[in-house]
Amino acid sequence: MTPSDSIETVIEQFAALPTIGRKTARRLAFHLLRQSEATVEAFAKSLVRMRAEVRECDVCKTFTDRERCGICSSEKRDRSIICVVEEPGDVLAIERTNEYRGLYHVLHGALNPLDGIGPEEIRIKDLVARLDGSVQEIILALNPNVEGEVTTQYIARLVAPLGIRSTRIARGVPIGADLEFADDATLARALEGRTTI
Repeated sequence: MTPSDSIETVIEQFAALPTIGRKTARRLAFHLLRQSEATVEAFAKSLVRMRAEVRECDVCKTFTDRERCGICSSEKRDRSIICVVEEPGDVLAIERTNEYRGLYHVLHGALNPLDGIGPEEIRIKDLVARLDGSVQEIILALNPNVEGEVTTQYIARLVAPLGIRSTRIARGVPIGADLEFADDATLARALEGRTTI
């Protein structure tokens, strides 16, 4: 219980975010109260602007504020390789390694029949549409959990008739972990040690 309904509302909003408990939410709320009104207003405006302007890239489905993200627009990227990941945060995690120079495809989830998430609920159809004659390999860099494994196997079977090489990142990422939180060295080794499925 806080002495202010306004503070409690902000705490509840922060606590609804992933990995933020009530104690951290309370600290964040009180931190904002100690900031200038201009700072808090700029923070609020940046959140509203982000929500209004950010969309999915027309090609890879990561988040961007343009039709095509900077990676898909870059002429320096290897267009013969597509790294398939679950979430936009995974793109940033792999980019931090400075080891990968291909393109990406973000599924926005993984197959989970128990929760009613099938191929139509994630961006698998968009991935298949991108597999023209120029793509020679897809790297399946999905989270190393049951859902990630099911999705990896599904996509590998789906693209096998197309003659495209399917690989997965090496098992340097611990089971049950999210790519977004893996350290750079582990992700770099995992990309280097990918194997054919």
